[in-house]
Parts: sequence; C-alpha cells; structure tokens
Amino acid sequence: MDVERLQKVIANSGYCSRRKAEDEILKGNVSVNGEIIKEMGYKVNSNDVIIVNGVKLDKSEKVYVLLNKPRGVITSVSDDKERKTVVDLVQIDTRIYPVGRLDYDTTGALLLTNDGELTNLLTHPKNHIPKVYMAKVEGIITGKEIHELEKGVVIDGKRTMPAKVKLRKLDKDKKVSMVELTIFEGRNHQVKKMFLKIGFPVIKLKREKIAFLNVKNLNSGEYRYLNPKEVKQLYSLTK
Repeated sequence: MDVERLQKVIANSGYCSRRKAEDEILKGNVSVNGEIIKEMGYKVNSNDVIIVNGVKLDKSEKVYVLLNKPRGVITSVSDDKERKTVVDLVQIDTRIYPVGRLDYDTTGALLLTNDGELTNLLTHPKNHIPKVYMAKVEGIITGKEIHELEKGVVIDGKRTMPAKVKLRKLDKDKKVSMVELTIFEGRNHQVKKMFLKIGFPVIKLKREKIAFLNVKNLNSGEYRYLNPKEVKQLYSLTK
C-alpha cells in the first residue's frame, strides 16, 4: 500500500496548498484516524481518515473538466450573493473547483478539477503556463504599444513577464482594436491592467487557450472532460 507525506496528501486533495497544509499541521488542526498530528512528514496511506479544520478530505477519483465560461458567471465554488458560479454549470457529483480565475465579465477557457497537485503546478508562477487571450480594446493600438506589452509593463508595482502580442484587427471607424495576448503568469486582473496601463481599456475579453487546450469546439457554457493523454501533457508542462 502506497504511503505519502501528510502535507502532500492534503495539498493533492485540493483543500489547500502544501505550504498552507504544513501550517495547519503545525497549528494542530489536522487529525489522522482521530489523532492530532503535528509531525511534519508524517506518512499516511489511502485508508487513513484525514480531517483538516473539521473537514474530512475527499478522496474521490480525479476529474478534469474544460469549460467555455460564459459572461456573467462567477469563477468560484459558491457565491454569497447567490449568483451563478462555474461549478453550477458542470453536472457532476464530485466536488471540483476552478484552476485560477476569470473575471465575471470575461469568457473562455477554464479548467475545473479536484486534483490539488495539478492545480498547484498550473498556477505556480515558476511554471510559466501560457494563456492566450483575445481582447477587444478602446482605441487604435500601434506597434509602439504592442512592443510595450511584449517587453512587460509595471502593474501593482511589479513588471509583468515578457508576453506575446499579435494585432488581429483594427476598426478605425469604431476606434477599437482586436489584440491577441499570450501571458505566462496569472496575476489579479492582469490582462485588463496591462492594456489599461498603455491607455487602452478592455471592452471585451476571452481566454482562448490554456497551454494547448482551447474551446473552439465548445459553445458558451459547454464543457468536456479531459482525456488521460491531455492530463499527462499538462503534468509534463510543469516538469
């Protein structure tokens, strides 16, 4: 029977990150088979009952869902204002949660899973997972501004990583531009803030791809399950 360190099992369950799991263990908030464990590196197996802050860890089979998120849906498991969430759109009994975030008015590719390990790997800045966005922005963007985005701009006091930028369309009558932007990190409201920094407010935003996964064959609100090969590919991107 396979044994693994307690903090890793907690993180893999999706309850929290490994660092947070270590904090919970040190604080005495974790029990295994009814016994409080404060020992870092304590080994557990698949039969052990693990409870963190009164919550029993879910050991369900791993599930991976790609959703084409519609506008006006919250990227969350629940919402105190009772607005529709991305989890409401997926008909599944297993508890899953979104990997990263898309704003309320942003559409497109969103992963949902109960695999905490993959979630941590995909969202960790060091792994540089590419995410491709299509942005409709106010104004006629030029090569100068495109170059600014490519080399990185300062938002919230920190420069963004170099990005890939392609001008897709200009409408000089309506004074709007369609720009494809690929970023390799996932900071809060990053794409909107990057365009705003160079003076081009975002009118409409869609995430078209996460790594190699796109939503071309999914209508708004539709989803599909990833196959084992795709899951393996996602893991390989983080190695």
